[in-house]
Amino acid sequence: MRLAKLNFLKSPAETGARACVIALGFSIPISVALDNILLGLVLLAWLAAGNYRAKWEAIKVNPVSRPALLLFGLLTLGLAYGERYAGDGLRYWAKYVDLMFVPIFISVFRDKTTREYALKAFGGAMLASIIVSFFSPSGLLIDNPFVPPNSIGYPVGFKYSITQSVLTAFGAFAALVVARETTSRKLRLLLIGLSFVAAFNVLFTVISRTGYVILAALALYFFLVQYRWRGVMVAALGGMVLATAGYFASGVLQQRVDSAIAELHAWQPDERSATSIGIRMDFYRTSLKIVKEHPLFGAGTGSFSAAYAAAANDPETKKAVNPHNEYLLITAQIGLVGLACLIYLFYMQWRYASRLPAFYRDMARGLVLVFAIGCLFNSLLLDHTEGLFFAWATGLLFGELSPERSMESSA
Repeated sequence: MRLAKLNFLKSPAETGARACVIALGFSIPISVALDNILLGLVLLAWLAAGNYRAKWEAIKVNPVSRPALLLFGLLTLGLAYGERYAGDGLRYWAKYVDLMFVPIFISVFRDKTTREYALKAFGGAMLASIIVSFFSPSGLLIDNPFVPPNSIGYPVGFKYSITQSVLTAFGAFAALVVARETTSRKLRLLLIGLSFVAAFNVLFTVISRTGYVILAALALYFFLVQYRWRGVMVAALGGMVLATAGYFASGVLQQRVDSAIAELHAWQPDERSATSIGIRMDFYRTSLKIVKEHPLFGAGTGSFSAAYAAAANDPETKKAVNPHNEYLLITAQIGLVGLACLIYLFYMQWRYASRLPAFYRDMARGLVLVFAIGCLFNSLLLDHTEGLFFAWATGLLFGELSPERSMESSA
C-alpha cells in the first residue's frame, strides 16, 4: 500500500520539476530572487520523483554532465587548502553550485514538450527585457525598483549591460535558428525581424563590448553552417559594412570602440589604471602571478581576493573579487587541472552537439561560443545569471541526447 502511494506521488513530482524548469526560462533574464526559489523547487521535486538508480545511470553515461560535475568536484576539493578571507570559500563555492544542476536539468529536459515550452518562456522573457532596455535611454525607468540602477547614458534592461548583452546576443542567434526550422513563412519573417531587433539592441542600445564580440561570432557561425564558406564571406562583408555604418552613425558604438583603443594604448604595466580596459589588464597581469605561484592546483577555492592582494603587493589595491576572466579565475583557484577541466567541458559540449538534431546542435554550439568567448572578458560562470543560464541551457539542449546517441561514434 505504501509503495503504491509513493508511485502515485512520483508523477506529480516530475510534473512539478518540469513546470519549474520551464518557469526558470522566464525568470533567468528577469529575477534573481525567483531563480533561487525555482532552483530549490526543482531540486526538491527531482528528489521526490525518486528512481535514483536510473537517474544515476543516465548521469554516468551522459558525456556533458560528467565534466560539469568534475569541475564542481574540483572546486569543492579546493575548499580544503589555501588562505582566504573569512567567508570567501563558501561564497565563491556557492556561485558554482549551478554546475551541479547540469545533470538534473538534463534529466528533466528529456521531455520534448518541456524543452519547447522552456524555450518559449525564455524567448518571452528576452522580448520583455529588450523592450525594457529600449525604454531606458528615455529616462522613464530611472529609479525604477524593478530594474538595476541606470541612466540615460547607461541604459539597462532587467540586468546590467554585460548580462543583458550576453543573453540578448544568444537570443538573436536562437531566433534565427528557430526561424530556419519553422515551416510558416509569416512566423519565419517575424522571428528574423525579432533577431534583427535583438542584434540592434546589443549594438546600439546596451553598452557592452563583450556583446559585440559574441554577436559577431554567433553571426559567423550561423552563416558558416547555413551557407558554408560563401556564407562566411557574405557575413564578413556584411559585418564590415554594418560595423562601419554603425560606427559613424551611432555615438554609443563609436565611443565604446574609441575608448577601448585609447585605454589599451594608455595602459602601463607598472602604473595603477583607472580605466575599464586598464583595470582588466591589471587583473590579468596580477592573476598570472597567482597562477605562476600556484600552477597545478591553484591557491584554493575562494582564495582569489586574498591571493590577489598578496600578489599585487600594493597597499592601495582595492579588494579584487574576480579578474573578469573565467579562465584565469578558475586557474587561480584550482590550477591548471581546473583550467583543463573547464576547457574539457566546453570541448565535450561542442563534440557531442554533433550527435543532436540540427536545431539542438547549432543552439548548443552557439551556447559554447557565447561562454568560451565571453569567459575571456568576464567571469561568466561566477556570475549568478550567466552561470545559471549556462547550466539551464546545457540541460535543455543536451536533454535530447539519449544514452544511445551518447555512445555512438562522432558524426
